Order: sequence, then structure tokens, then C-alpha cells
Amino acid sequence: MQGEKFTTYPLSISAILGLIKANDIAIPEIQRPFVWKSKQVRDLMDSLYKGYPVGYIILWKNPNVKLKDGTISAGKKVLIDGQQRVTALMTALAGQNIINEDYKTTRIKIAFDPFAALTGDDEAEIFAVQTPAHIKSSRWIPDIAEIFSDNFSCFKFINDYCAINPDMKDESLDSIISKLKGLVNQSIGIIELSDSLQIDIVTDIFVRINSKGTTLNQGDFVMSKIAADEEHGGNTLRKIIDYFSHLSVEPTYYDYMVTHDLDFCRKENGLYKEKLKWLRNDTESIYDPTCDDVIRVAFMHKFQRSKLADLVSLLSGRNFETRDYNVEIIDNTYEEMYKGVLNVISEHNFKQFMIAMRSAGFISRKLINSIMAVDFAYTLYLILRESKEVSVSEIKHYIQKWYVLSVLTGRYTSSPESSFYKDLKSIKEKGVVATLQAIEDATLSEAFWNVQLVQNLESTSTINPTYQVYLAAQVYFNETSLLSNNIGIKELIDLGGDVHHIFPKQYLK
Repeated sequence: MQGEKFTTYPLSISAILGLIKANDIAIPEIQRPFVWKSKQVRDLMDSLYKGYPVGYIILWKNPNVKLKDGTISAGKKVLIDGQQRVTALMTALAGQNIINEDYKTTRIKIAFDPFAALTGDDEAEIFAVQTPAHIKSSRWIPDIAEIFSDNFSCFKFINDYCAINPDMKDESLDSIISKLKGLVNQSIGIIELSDSLQIDIVTDIFVRINSKGTTLNQGDFVMSKIAADEEHGGNTLRKIIDYFSHLSVEPTYYDYMVTHDLDFCRKENGLYKEKLKWLRNDTESIYDPTCDDVIRVAFMHKFQRSKLADLVSLLSGRNFETRDYNVEIIDNTYEEMYKGVLNVISEHNFKQFMIAMRSAGFISRKLINSIMAVDFAYTLYLILRESKEVSVSEIKHYIQKWYVLSVLTGRYTSSPESSFYKDLKSIKEKGVVATLQAIEDATLSEAFWNVQLVQNLESTSTINPTYQVYLAAQVYFNETSLLSNNIGIKELIDLGGDVHHIFPKQYLK
């Protein structure tokens, strides 16, 4: 039907895994660390074994792209929803490794009890997450991936199993193993989004989906698009972003990365590994950029655009003027994103930006109310570094003024992308200095200082943005605390800002 947004059809598990192996379905190597619990993987295997429905998988066929020679390249199908289920199948059945929530490489091994399966009791524990007890037990098959291996010999397995389990009959075990192997013949519903859909609509669909309780967002979609594009080094770019975000929170992970991801560490003669090396001694806690933050700042300062949906379009080769898709735009987008991300993770850039924030009085994470405002301030820093509109010594001054203004006025509190777009457009046309002055004239009137600011301070909330700026101002002017001659506000905030640095977390529970 013309204009149909999607089609539905069933696909067997073996067909899905086969299409992924053949690279017909682009699935990121690690879109995000695997967030399912081991029990959920076991439950999925149990549901499939019993023939229960396990939900739909949503695919989107990327738009066809015009190549440099004028020919058309068919777009791949990209996994939009179902990443966790497909990853669970790949680790449990195909024996592939995953990255867990602690960013450690592991495998979830599922054990199978033929005797329990023989009872036909729906309440029997047929599957279990592997433990040492399952490995030692003669009764349990400790890892079902063995059954689905290409070199699995059913005849030999039955003989060996029955030899150590004389209560099990050959024909009974043969029937059970046949049913288990038939698990890959179970069908999963596929929803395939039309390649004629606008990128904005596909992004909106992606954002609205909840996968096993994990809310998805535009940053996830961008990471999925990037990681699936091996031709443009997308997975390496994804790893740079992912590792930077993780190392910002857990610097000790650097040594694990170096010893366990040799392929990444050898990329570009170790360039990316060296770019991240400084984080192993990082102690900064005010601003720990997430993957979304890194993507947003890199995109905004390089493309002067704010909507992440536009980034998805550019990664797909979208020409906003002609409304078609061509490979040159894809090439340019990846080239600029690589530059943008390396600018974001640069030790010099990041530390100079944090010096600007700290010297304005924002010395604690508890004084930061809006990460979006910090993102834009960092974007502004990188724009000024590249444009040379002001001297290097003046950059800090304009970053501080813009950040304080944005927090006091709640500029990026609601619909931040729209506000980003408006400000970036003005900066592109008039420059940072003129744009900042225009915003000051429009928002920081006498009424704001004499009425609105005072009203904003009439609150008992310690996370009130105006109060937080007030505290930062006290730090900036090196004020002492009330009823004290020698204890500064800075010392009080340092001591009270991160209590768990004084007392172990377990004692605070």
C-alpha cells in the first residue's frame, strides 16, 4: 500500500542470526553495555522453548544512498528495537561475548536440565544461569551454546550423556535435544519501518520505544547509527565516545581497556588510546559527560546545528537542500564528527573549560543544576577556540558569563534543542560577543535584577538554580561563612559537597 509506514512479518531465530552474520542486518557491536540481568536471558530461553511470544523486533531500512559514481547503494536494515533480545540470543545460543554494565567482557551461559524437561511440568526449572554447580553436575548441560555449535554431534552427545546418566533413555534424550535445537526455528515478529519515512519520524519512533524498561533517547539512536557503519569507522568512533564517558566516571578502567581491547588500542597507531590516557588520573567530578553529552557537544560545535535528528539524517547522507541522499555527505559527516569528538575529549580543551567553570565559583557538582547549560558552555568554548573571535585569554570570561546567564534565566531548561538552535543560528550570523550582548539586553533587565531574582531566592530548595549561582558568587569572591572569621564558603561546599569522600558509602546507608 502506498504510504505504508511499516510492514510486519515473522522471522525464525536462525534466520535473524543468519542475517546478522551475513551483515544484512546492521547491529552495533556494542550499542550500549548489555543491561539485561542473567535471569532475563534465562527467561527468554525458557519462553522460546515453551513456544511463548517474546515480542517484536523493529528494523529500519536505511535510505538508498547515491554513490560518487552515480550508482545507488541499497541501505542496510538497522536494528531499532530488540537490541537486548538479539544480544541475549547471540550470547546464549551463539556463544558470543558481551560487555556488561561494568564494561567487562563476559558471557552469559545458560544451563539446561534434560530430566526436568522430560517431566513436561511447566513449573520445572528447565533452564538456569550457569553456576559452578551446573558444571560439576552430570545431570545438567552446563552451556546450551554447545548444542547449537556447528560441530555438535548429537549421536556422540547422547551416548556420552546416557553413559553417566543411566536413568536417561537414548530415545528420550534424542527427543529432548531435538526440541531444544528446534528453539532456533521459533519465529519472532518483525516490524520493518519503511525507508520512505522521514528521519524525524524514525527518530521519534525510536525515542518512544521502551525496551524491557530501558527508556531510549536520540543519543541511543545516534550511537546505534554510528556503531553500525563499519565502512566509515563508526564502531571505533562509538568506542571513543563510550570509553571517554566511562573513564570520566571510572578512571581505573583505562588499564582494563588497554589489556582487553587490543584492536581499539592499536587503531591509528594507538592515537585514540593516547587521547584517552589522561583520564586514568582524572579527578574531575563537576562534569562527567555521558555519551549523549559528547555527541551533542561535538555535533553542535562542528555543524552549528542542535537537533540530534539532523545528525542521524547527515549520517544517512541527507542533503537538506536537494532532499536526496549521497555518500559525500556521509563521508564529510563522519570526518567532522571524528574531529569534533577528539576536540571534546582533548585533555587541554576539557581541563581549560573546567578551569573556567571552577574559577567562576562552580566548584562542586552540587552547584551544577543544568547539564544542558554546561553542554552549551563547552560547545561555546570549542567554537571560540576555532573561530578566534576573541583572544584566548578572553574565552574564559565569555564562557562564564554565558553559563551564569543561562542558569539564572533557565534558558535551556525546557525545549533545550530549540534554544540551542536559536543561539547557534545567532552566533553563526553575528558572533558570540554580539549574541551574548543581545541576550543580556533582552533578558537581564532592571526588573529581572530587582524583582524576579529576589523572588527566585525566596525558596528553601538547595537545588534552586539562582541560589546555586549565589553560592558560586560567594566562592568567587572568597567570602567567609556566617558567624565565622576563617571558614570560607568554598571550604564548606568542598566538605559538604561529596560526603561519601569522607565516609564510606556503606556507612551512609
